[in-house]
Amino acid sequence: MLFPRQSVGLAQACFYFSSRFVRRGTPVLHPHACNGLNWARRMTSDGSQGPGKKQMGKPRWRLTAAGLLVGTGAVLAYGLAQEQSEHAASSPNDNSEVPLQDNSTTTATKVYPVYSREEVVKHRTLADRVWVTFKGEIFDITDFVGLHPGGNKIMLAAGGALEPFWALYAVHSQEHVLEILSQYKVGELSAEDQLEKSYSDDVSDPYARDPQRHPALVVNSLKPFNAEPPPEILTEDPITPNTFFFKRNHLPVPHVDPASYKLEISGTGLPDTLTLTLNDLKTKFTKHTVIATLQCAGNRRSEMNKVKTVKGLEWGRGAISTARWGGVRLRDVLLHAGYKPDSCSLVQHVQFEGLDKDVTGTSYGASIPLHKALSEDGDVLLAYEMNGEVLPLDHGFPLRVVVPGVVGARNVKWLGKIILSAEESQSHWQQNDYKGFSPSVDWDTVDFSSAPAIQELPIQSAITEPENGAILEKDSDMLTIKGYAWSGGGREVVRVDVSLDGGKTWCVAELRSAEGEEAPPLGKAWAWKLWQLSVPFPPDMNQLDIVCKAVDNSYNTQPDTVAPIWNLRGVLCNAWHRVRVTVTTH
Repeated sequence: MLFPRQSVGLAQACFYFSSRFVRRGTPVLHPHACNGLNWARRMTSDGSQGPGKKQMGKPRWRLTAAGLLVGTGAVLAYGLAQEQSEHAASSPNDNSEVPLQDNSTTTATKVYPVYSREEVVKHRTLADRVWVTFKGEIFDITDFVGLHPGGNKIMLAAGGALEPFWALYAVHSQEHVLEILSQYKVGELSAEDQLEKSYSDDVSDPYARDPQRHPALVVNSLKPFNAEPPPEILTEDPITPNTFFFKRNHLPVPHVDPASYKLEISGTGLPDTLTLTLNDLKTKFTKHTVIATLQCAGNRRSEMNKVKTVKGLEWGRGAISTARWGGVRLRDVLLHAGYKPDSCSLVQHVQFEGLDKDVTGTSYGASIPLHKALSEDGDVLLAYEMNGEVLPLDHGFPLRVVVPGVVGARNVKWLGKIILSAEESQSHWQQNDYKGFSPSVDWDTVDFSSAPAIQELPIQSAITEPENGAILEKDSDMLTIKGYAWSGGGREVVRVDVSLDGGKTWCVAELRSAEGEEAPPLGKAWAWKLWQLSVPFPPDMNQLDIVCKAVDNSYNTQPDTVAPIWNLRGVLCNAWHRVRVTVTTH
């Protein structure tokens, strides 16, 4: 049974949770408890709960009255206290007071079993029990899932670590929340997994040393690894946590020793080949920070597949993310290497080669125009930090290129070489991929040399909440729609229009920039805008055709349908994003 102090703490935690997660609407009894009566719970079409890509495809949103479940917070606290009390009563191995022969008491120290991360991942559903990890400890939170004030979002963490989610939802970093979590401890993570040895020792598999990824990611391919975050996580914050930043790999992830790492810079217009260590980059050049959105050329490709089959990964709308990148300017490094902009007109391109290689030893490669690389306003970075942390393995450790406003394919990871040249990179990914074509072009007639390589991307927007096919129970008067918008080339998104009737009438959404970011200078809007629209449910409408479209400061906007922009590689999909939902009365 919980002590009074714990019960009060639970109530306080419930108040705080509720104010974070519930839908804005009519206030309940206590002014600090909740800002609304409802929160949305993601459900599968048959009413079951659980994570995974299949359920992402056909979710059902269920609006449950928070006032009935939580009241002022004490109801949930009492329910959780009861759950924990029963949990303790039914668990003979829990810590307990053991009477000694001298009639004194002491608390027995419980020895927990040790599990591998692979074993934890097996526990991702209510049927298999829901396990999560936090700071090396393992918790079985199955009995708490139904009580979680944030609804079924807790299932996104199933089988994985809580830390990246709690970075998004800072309310969890409370003593009372940690006390609640401790009640559900069932084991310890193995020492090997705590040291983050996250790869296999199978030398026959070139992908065996790939890093471990969070199970909440929606995986599009395992080898090479490509995955996107769940849509509702994507727009929780303008800065995407490293764990959930979309993963786009073309080849196995290389393991590079930072102590022996060397960057080679050579080519036309340079007096000699220059070699720089990671320490050189960090000590000889001024560090700069840029908040920039990266988007894969294939983002939203799945929508093109509905028109006609294309070749490529089945990306949803999550192949886009935003980070705060730290490193040195490419411009500064090129000038340090001896390049003089006015002395050599032959140089037109800056080529990049990664340290990731295929079985033939061919590296991933790409290039950008010289003027982008040398521009003082271009903000091209050689980045060694991501969101204030050392660059993660999946994102290019120890060094990558970040080219703001340009397609993700040119932002080469695990950077090994920089080459100044009169020509573009001759790599497959520059010459025979990431190019757009007419809908009339097929694989029998395509000529990749006839189209330019994608650099700046067109304007883009998408809806992240609610999901397509969702069922919304009309328990409150307000409907909230969320999404993101971004435009390439540093063009700032100035407006997002949202329609509930397929485009007949429109409302203007509220825009949200990266935290602490001031209005960007003209031509340097490298980061996306998150947007939100809260409007009354339309009367007498049980089907809503929700549509969004964005406008940038050059008044570029999105085409209304996918068919006219279809292409055989499924790139550059930026048509109006459409979501159809059903509205029911509770």
